[in-house]
Amino acid sequence: MLDIDLAVSIKRLSVAFVPLMLGIILHEVAHGWAALKRGDPTAAMLGRLTINPVPHIDPVGLFVFVLTSLTGPFVFGWAKPVPINPRNFRNIVKDTMLVSFAGPAANFLLSIGFAVLLRLLIEFFPFGEWQGNTVNIGLGWLNLMPIPPLDGSKILWGVLPPKLGFQYMQLERYGFLVLILLLMTGALGYILYPLIQFSVNTVFSLVVLS
Repeated sequence: MLDIDLAVSIKRLSVAFVPLMLGIILHEVAHGWAALKRGDPTAAMLGRLTINPVPHIDPVGLFVFVLTSLTGPFVFGWAKPVPINPRNFRNIVKDTMLVSFAGPAANFLLSIGFAVLLRLLIEFFPFGEWQGNTVNIGLGWLNLMPIPPLDGSKILWGVLPPKLGFQYMQLERYGFLVLILLLMTGALGYILYPLIQFSVNTVFSLVVLS
């Protein structure tokens, strides 16, 4: 039984590796690209607008990906955050919200791309994996959670009253601990699974079965 479980976990890791790595890299590139379009060239100047994984890899984020792939029902990880200087933006609040949303948007678009690919290949591989779509939809929804420093927190910050928004973002120092707690208790999956399942089913119905 242990050997079977280990084999399943390793297969899951190998299947999820490419879509997750591509997803987290394009997530950060999208942030940097959006920032450049809004007047901040920081990420471009530091060579972060590239799909080369080397400048993006975060050892801890990679470790969490391997750990969740082998042990948990929910797979995720992260890359090094792309450096952004909001002082270069034309409108700090509006542009910060747009740049923050660019990352999850890239994951949702990538998930559609994987769905299109599956649609093209499904006649030849009728039992092919659906992991690329699921992983990137999961990354998109995860990053939209309003927990600092996730992208969703910056979007929420933009719509809160200034004083309340400032106090809210002070919680960033505790954000990683909150995520770990949600993951360990299973609450993260409980929150995200319905959103992921609905999104996967919707994309599957619209793209693959159409």
